[in-house]
Amino acid sequence: MPLIKSPEELEKVREEILSRRDPHKLCISVCAGASCLASGAGEVIAAFKAELEKQNINADVDTKGSGCPGFCEQGPVVVIHPEEICYLQVTPDDAGEIISQTIVGKKPVERLLYTDPDTGNKVVKMNDIPFYKNQVRHLIGNNIKIDPKSIDDYLAQGGYAALAKAMHEMSPEQVIEEVKESGLRGRSGSGFPAGRKWEFCRNSEDEHKYVICNCHEGDPGSYADRRLTEGNPHNVLEGIIIGAYAIGAQDAFVFVGDEFPQTVENMRLAIKQAEEYGFLGKDILGSGFDLTVRISIDGGGYVLGESTALMASMEGRIGEPKTKYDHATDRGLWAKPTVLNNLQTWANVPLIINNGAAWFRQTGTDGSTGTRVFSITGKIKNSGMIEVPMGMSLKEVIYDIGGGTVTDKKFKAIQVGGPLGGFVPESQLDVQVDYDQMTDAGLAMGPGLIVADESTCIVDMVKYFLTFLAHESCGKCTPCRDGIRQMLHILNNITAGRGNKGDLELLELISTVQKKAALCALGQGASDPLLSTLKHFREEYEAHIEEKRCPAGVCKALGAVSSGANV
Repeated sequence: MPLIKSPEELEKVREEILSRRDPHKLCISVCAGASCLASGAGEVIAAFKAELEKQNINADVDTKGSGCPGFCEQGPVVVIHPEEICYLQVTPDDAGEIISQTIVGKKPVERLLYTDPDTGNKVVKMNDIPFYKNQVRHLIGNNIKIDPKSIDDYLAQGGYAALAKAMHEMSPEQVIEEVKESGLRGRSGSGFPAGRKWEFCRNSEDEHKYVICNCHEGDPGSYADRRLTEGNPHNVLEGIIIGAYAIGAQDAFVFVGDEFPQTVENMRLAIKQAEEYGFLGKDILGSGFDLTVRISIDGGGYVLGESTALMASMEGRIGEPKTKYDHATDRGLWAKPTVLNNLQTWANVPLIINNGAAWFRQTGTDGSTGTRVFSITGKIKNSGMIEVPMGMSLKEVIYDIGGGTVTDKKFKAIQVGGPLGGFVPESQLDVQVDYDQMTDAGLAMGPGLIVADESTCIVDMVKYFLTFLAHESCGKCTPCRDGIRQMLHILNNITAGRGNKGDLELLELISTVQKKAALCALGQGASDPLLSTLKHFREEYEAHIEEKRCPAGVCKALGAVSSGANV
């Protein structure tokens, strides 16, 4: 493929790709995300190809491994295009029946369709399944149509049109202004306005600037960020390139953990393909702008989600935080102006440039625009990767998308924001997916949502998070290093039946000191799960301490459980 040197050449290449594709041709898309691959999607793809060849119709039907469409609970997910017939939990043994009955016979295989639990009716089309129908899928809606290893698939869906528009129809300042007008906030926990951050960096007098895409995702139970990146890496990459152009950076990095090999592999291939097509390198699309994007492998520590620790790791130093005397936009990576944004932030940029700030603001709230991609796990019927509009309540997320608890046990809480987040009881499920509302409720906008029912011991769950943080603390500051261990020691005693009067007050005191004195967000937020549960589930702690009883029947060192508990 010769380098594409202008928007006109890009459109010619796109037209050529589309001319080779019959929109009416049948295509079998099999989710090739990490979850579905672990469930046998690779074998399913091979079985489809073998069966098509056996029936001598392989020339009439395309088969591809696609990006993750969510609904990981029901994988491997297979969608037959263009009808959008969706099959769930497909095995290699199902390939022959699907081809004979659906591809040849034009009839769905009833037993592999989604069954509505309320009506018992079968749902044929993917977007009619409640799990999908109740989402707003701006970022992940095309995943099932795109082979993440194929740049041509991305171009066929309109890929890199936003890059061409930004570079040839807009000045860097206009791009920044459009992002500011969109209201896009960084999709990390802080939610700082992306356009303002870009403007600060562009206005820096230092000519050498850096851009970093943070794909580090270490929260237990969370996988939304890596599924989004591995499922459509060119979307993230296009956003990075547009951002670098706007900021004036000629070097960009994708920071990702080597524990996510598929994410690393797909992004490396996307970078290589973008270089071959002329979307990276020298004089991109004839604009005169140069950019190099490289992968930076993180050291695997949870604390590397903190910006100064992340940049220290990239520089080859110990990945631990430091006091922020300067903003990264003034003095960041290698002491140069740097913009660090979460991958979901970058992925939204092409949408904003293509459709405009006003279009983007139509979704969400005044203070939190657009959508947010989460993973939803735990005691929930429909687990997987989801994309919800800002402003949707947690109750709608749990029941309209998640389908409620997976058993007949009563809902107890949803944990939002990972080890540094908080718990929301049923009485407060009207809290919206909104940065300001979540902050007011003591929650963090992390990538994971974990649902707990009445069989879950809240004390034990908080102990799990503190165990994780005790291991992941870098140990640089005493409030974090020793504070977490002391809180964990007290909780271990409580769950072992050795809790004492005054333990809860001591936990609150340690938390207060830690929040004020810890160096970074890990130490400052480590007590948030504890504090939120002491606020909403204090009686459960008191039962452990005063009655030596675990209401959920989880802490086996304690005595009899309450009626109705899951033992």
